Amino acid sequence: MNSGSELIVEMLRRSYFGADGLWYVMVEEEFGPEKAMELDERVWRVMPKLQARKARELLDCRRDSPAALVRCMALKFAAEGHDYAVRTPAPGEAEIVITRCPWREALESSGRTHLGPEIADRICATEGATWAIEFGDGIEFAMTEAICHGAERCRFAFHRARGEKTTE
Repeated sequence: MNSGSELIVEMLRRSYFGADGLWYVMVEEEFGPEKAMELDERVWRVMPKLQARKARELLDCRRDSPAALVRCMALKFAAEGHDYAVRTPAPGEAEIVITRCPWREALESSGRTHLGPEIADRICATEGATWAIEFGDGIEFAMTEAICHGAERCRFAFHRARGEKTTE
């Protein structure tokens, strides 16, 4: 049996996913699929800023490094219910590897997996790039694998830009 806290988290998580999906479908019905994706992309240029700033606050994270970034971003993925691993393959590099994505599962359960590749390219990539910006101009982002493109995992990779000093 779930504890009261687990039930609250599950309720909020379902509401978060439901509101996002319902919003998208309503915009799509009113304005068409391209406009819905365009507006969704605009939303996900702002939402990661809010999430990154709150994660920094909650985790008392003051560093601007790939390792600090993935530590904070992992809080977001945990809150959403992803299965993931955090890795730091080398100094100045860090990544999050997602093996189960509740957003992908929501697409599957609604019969909308055809949107997956575009969401990966426009929404997930935008999200990762925005998190990188929030952690300093010297951090670059690449989404090197995506479940929605047929990979077994999504890989959000962050590294110091060439010539940037590594202090990790």
